[in-house]
Parts: sequence; structure tokens; C-alpha cells
Amino acid sequence: MHRILLIETSTSLCSVAIAADGKVIASRESREERAHAAMTAPFIKEVLAECAMDAKDLDAVCVSSGPGSYTGLRVGSSSAKGLCFGSGLPLIAIRTPEILADMAVTEGLLPKGCTRIVPMIDARRMEVYCAPFSFSGDPSDSPVLAGEISPLVVDADCFGPILSDGPVLFIGDGAAKCSGVITSENAHFAQVNPHAAGMARLAERALCEKRFEDTAYFEPFYLKEFVATVSRKKLF
Repeated sequence: MHRILLIETSTSLCSVAIAADGKVIASRESREERAHAAMTAPFIKEVLAECAMDAKDLDAVCVSSGPGSYTGLRVGSSSAKGLCFGSGLPLIAIRTPEILADMAVTEGLLPKGCTRIVPMIDARRMEVYCAPFSFSGDPSDSPVLAGEISPLVVDADCFGPILSDGPVLFIGDGAAKCSGVITSENAHFAQVNPHAAGMARLAERALCEKRFEDTAYFEPFYLKEFVATVSRKKLF
């Protein structure tokens, strides 16, 4: 049995979970403002205690790697690296847009016939970090990154080409604020935060494939200073 500790702190939601063979067996989360530094370590202790486990009983630690909140990512990565160093565990890192795209499938958020997903991570004002994903339509598959993770100032025209081809799901904590700007009937919105339980399937696959980070040199994808330009890249 594979047992993985999951840590997701890239947005305003702080969450920790333990998954066994890809299924969540314990979880904790908090939406308290600026609580990541105070809550992450206690949550880790609580889920381990709930499962009657010590860190040495784990097979890996998985952390969200951003982009997202600088403070949140720093807390999550520091906690994960400390556990890995202290217990000799491998480190798995998953980009936040990938977590959101997979949650769209595993949590049944995709509209019928929708095979394109754009995770949106809130930055400020009408600014988001986003990335395009394609989905095969098979729920056993995870969506596949179909472009770059990049900053974007959202306006009415920036997703015009892909919206003209069919339904698109915009998902993440930056999705709702864009719903008043992106008005196409093909645009669907799911205002959700990435959470640790949503990492379980991706983390299990990464463990089986031994896709580990170099713990000593790992750094998350911090949210950089935003340059207020509109991307004109073709997303799909």
C-alpha cells in the first residue's frame, strides 16, 4: 500500500491530507486568513494521528508547487522538505493548475462534452495565472497540459478563439471574477480552490512512476511580480 502525505497551500485555502493507494483516508482544511504558517504543521500532526501513523510510515510527501501565494507556497514547501529530510522520504511536487484541472474531472465539474479546461489562479484585479489543458473524455485519464503556465490580464477577447470552438471550463479561485468579462455561452466557470484531497490521484501516479524532486534544491513556482500585458498566445 502506498501512503502519501499531501500538502496544498498555494491559495487562501490551507489543506493537508493522507492518501492510501490514491484514496483519501484523512484530511484537514482551513480558510482562515493568513493561517497557513499556523495551521499546516498541526494539520500534518492531526492527519498522521488519525491514521495511527508516524512520518516514517509514509512512502512520500507531495506538495503543490504553484504558482500561487508566495507565503503559502513557502510554508508548504518548507514543511514538505522538512519531513522529507527528517524521515528520508521522496518529495513529489505538482503544479497548482494541474491539480485544478484534475479536480475538474474527479469532482465532476466538467460540463457535458467539454474537453478543454483553463485553470485560473487569482493574482489581483483582473490578473490571473492560467494554463490550457486538454481532456480525453475518459474519467480515468487526467487532463494534459496543452500550453504554457503564464500570467494574463483577462479581457473580453483573450479567449475568443478557443471559445468559438466549443465549451471551455474556467476553474480556480480566479474564475468567478472573470465571468463578467468572458461572456461567451461556451464559457463555464467553477470557483474552487485547489485542495490536498484533489492531489491524491496525481500523487499516486507520480509515486508509481518515481517522478521525484531533488529535495535539497526544490523551489516552488512563486507568483512573480505581475507585468500588466495581455497575452496573445494561442492557448489551444
